[in-house]
Amino acid sequence: MSDSGKMKFMATTILGVKKGKEVAMGGDGQVTFGDTVMKERAMKVRKMHDGQIIAGFAGSAADAFALFDRFEKMVEQYKGNITRAAVELAKEWRMDKYLRQLEALLAVADKDHMLIISGTGEVVEPDDKVLAIGSGGPFAQAAARALLRHTDMSAAEIVKESLKIAAQICIFTNDKISVEEL
Repeated sequence: MSDSGKMKFMATTILGVKKGKEVAMGGDGQVTFGDTVMKERAMKVRKMHDGQIIAGFAGSAADAFALFDRFEKMVEQYKGNITRAAVELAKEWRMDKYLRQLEALLAVADKDHMLIISGTGEVVEPDDKVLAIGSGGPFAQAAARALLRHTDMSAAEIVKESLKIAAQICIFTNDKISVEEL
């Protein structure tokens, strides 16, 4: 349930990893409404800006798609500069009466930056090249950190394996995983 008492779509798990020149982001496919799984293979991660940026969402799907569209317009306006686009989206999101009602988080990455964008005006770049959002985010993040430090796996392999681990722990995360790479 949301704060307003309405039933809402729950969570997801989105994970991004940067390893050397490799960048990968993936998500599980589960969409949950209350205590019911409504969909198993939702695509929550996509490429944009001619394949130079990967973006993923956690939260309400309709809200996330509205934010994807706005972010993509900002990216075009600022010629691919995701940091500037993220800051401008966060400012707009926080100040706009309609946008403030949106319940979602965005995770975005290019070859140089990984960012989490929230409706409270936050734009956060993780220190350790691992970015995670959603209900299973902390589980996937912990797994990715360990795999990044102690294996020779590629960024995409780390994302996939970490999301599988999160799916074994978080009831709002499944093992129908999609991964995008730059």
